Amino acid sequence: MAATGTGPLAGVRVVELAGIGPGPFAAMLLADLGADVVRVDRPGGAGLGVDPAHDLTNRNKRSVIIDLKAPEGPGLVLDLVERADILIEGYRPGVAERLGVGPEDCLGRNPALVYGRMTGWGQDGPLAQRAGHDIAYIAITGTLGMIGEADGAPVVPANLVGDYAGGSLYLVIGVLAALQHARGGGAGQVVDAAIVDGTAHLTTMIHAMLAAGGWQDRRGANLLDGGCPFYGTYETSDGQYMAVGSLEQRFYDEFVRVLGIQDEAPARKDLARWPRLRTVIAERFRTKTREEWTALFEGSDACVAPVLSLAEAPHHPHLAARATFTGHGGITQPAPAPRFSATPGSIHRPPALPGADTADVARDWDLPGLTVGRPGPAGTHHEPGANSRTGGLS
Repeated sequence: MAATGTGPLAGVRVVELAGIGPGPFAAMLLADLGADVVRVDRPGGAGLGVDPAHDLTNRNKRSVIIDLKAPEGPGLVLDLVERADILIEGYRPGVAERLGVGPEDCLGRNPALVYGRMTGWGQDGPLAQRAGHDIAYIAITGTLGMIGEADGAPVVPANLVGDYAGGSLYLVIGVLAALQHARGGGAGQVVDAAIVDGTAHLTTMIHAMLAAGGWQDRRGANLLDGGCPFYGTYETSDGQYMAVGSLEQRFYDEFVRVLGIQDEAPARKDLARWPRLRTVIAERFRTKTREEWTALFEGSDACVAPVLSLAEAPHHPHLAARATFTGHGGITQPAPAPRFSATPGSIHRPPALPGADTADVARDWDLPGLTVGRPGPAGTHHEPGANSRTGGLS
């Protein structure tokens, strides 16, 4: 199998120090776009308890096993670093330094290196050394407090908002911007990607609306947080749901027409009558199944869509037509995104099994020392262990 893809990052070399969550996902995104990502796995696994053959965040990568606590471990990583463009690590602040693979050591060997650091709390601040996970990070940024019904508890949005939107994507933006700087004649540098920073940054528009008086600082009371009756979800007769986003007047007019409530829906601009409008919409949606409503809204500009499950999504006609999901190695999975007209990304390798690619990496990166007395591929599962988004080794 090819060591690298054909995407826009073909030729870029990335060293990923194994962790869990947003770091591996960021490295997967780079690999999907064509980078040659070598994941440095630790003996015994990363502590997720997931069969490596099904860990899709390790697709398109290659894996070597290096024990960073062994005498020769840090030197082997630095040998890889010397040949790399980007390094990604997700340890707690100070751990990489104690292991001998911190920024000073790595940039000493490769001054043009982009050293990407993925943590929840960041490299400094009162909470920097604390363990944490997505839910805590989005909680203190105000983001979690925005989500949910007005009279209910905050609703957890899986770990998508913090780990992956505020974490992985900001790390990728950061390391690619720093790589552009380095390749333009500048020096390498450290990218401190903290989930709290990225998640806070995601709320920029909401803060603008809050400052302008167009957003109430409480759940379920605003245009985009479920407080608005024509921007939310409604149950159908079969216990499924439809999503409604008819914000603009022309889309709303189409919505009430297809729904069949033109004559009984109160004026949408009368906020005092929003509860009544919500009741009318809800009662109407409960008269038909999700499939029936989907068919009725098909082809309209009402901005209404069925709420699908993860298993249903790949079969939606639009997503199927665009091949938004694809099959590889017998696993249905999201296809690489975004799309490029000249240098498309691809899935060219299944999830990397720990240590399985040591010989190939040693050859391709001209590092024969990787294979001297090195352990073979790890087994088919990781042993469970304590870890967090602030880092694994301590």
